[in-house]
Amino acid sequence: MASDLSQFGLTEMLRCSRALHRAAAGAPTMEATARRISRLLYDELQTPNGDRACALVRCYKTHPFGALPADLQRFAGNASGEDAMGESTRCLTLLASAGSEPHWNARSSSKGHQAIPLASPQMVEQAPMIAALIRDFGLELADVTNPKPENMRNSEGKSFGIFHVEHAVGSAAIPAQEEFVGRYAVQSVVGFGGSLASGDLFAVILFSRVRVSAESAERFRTLALDVKALYFPFTESSVFDREDSAPRSTTEIGLPA
Repeated sequence: MASDLSQFGLTEMLRCSRALHRAAAGAPTMEATARRISRLLYDELQTPNGDRACALVRCYKTHPFGALPADLQRFAGNASGEDAMGESTRCLTLLASAGSEPHWNARSSSKGHQAIPLASPQMVEQAPMIAALIRDFGLELADVTNPKPENMRNSEGKSFGIFHVEHAVGSAAIPAQEEFVGRYAVQSVVGFGGSLASGDLFAVILFSRVRVSAESAERFRTLALDVKALYFPFTESSVFDREDSAPRSTTEIGLPA
């Protein structure tokens, strides 16, 4: 049974929570888990007339540059415009994507978002949506660019974060207004997530074609806890799929968002 994102109440939240755990059961890596999460939410969340409510669903995780697979290291290095990056430099890494365009259904298809370097708070400020999401999660930019174990311990017990833009049209926090927000009729954006045991940040972002109220957005705090629980079993060595088993998209088209 699908969930109406425009009227996302307690019943819909509980239904999604159960569905997420069923969908992700047995996934061998964090990346595979994220793929199942993004696909489940893309399929489960619907409009009042039964269409898919989201144009795009994406799962992200910050990850140290030195621990990224070689292809993502090359991507992040090119994106930074620098010859070298520090081993511990955090990159906002796309783990999974599901959306209404064929090339939105594999992270390897993205030309702009596979691994975004977050070398400093000043660099994060250049990406308005990322900076707003971090702050709405109750974190300082430096907590993400230079995570420390003591900061992670201090954050334990705090509620999980929500990033919510009820009116996406004209919002300074949502870039690509004409080619993405307008073209795909995006009305609201909801992000939810928090910190992992490593101190890294995880986030799931929904680009919705129906308006999502503040009350409905708050329901996703509980789903953030579900996602953290689903990610918990994976160590740094089991974040990414093995290169020889990872699904690849055959369409190399850049995303508008």
